[in-house]
Amino acid sequence: MEKQITRTSEINWKPLVEEGINTNGISAKILCFDPIAKRPTAFLLKFEAGASYPNHVHPAGEEIFVLEGEIRSGKDELKKGDYLYMPPGSTHSVFTKTGCTLLFKVPEEVIILK
Repeated sequence: MEKQITRTSEINWKPLVEEGINTNGISAKILCFDPIAKRPTAFLLKFEAGASYPNHVHPAGEEIFVLEGEIRSGKDELKKGDYLYMPPGSTHSVFTKTGCTLLFKVPEEVIILK
């Protein structure tokens, strides 16, 4: 990849759409897109109050930084300024009572657990 600057103030929030998954109340801003994998590897997610994302596994791990609000990631409660590293193979679901904005780095696509 080449050097890239993404000006998030110039990007509109777009509803997160994933086939077969309830993503109501979740919006995204893509920061970095991997053209080889054909997917974003770094992005912002905004969860409205009450929004959730189902239980899933991270084959290559995940990094989360909470920019605003709070979120529950599995058993962990994260608040503004918190950073979470999930090693490869980790599983969790996420839920927020009040809403939040998060920075994500996800090197590989997640796998939804049924």
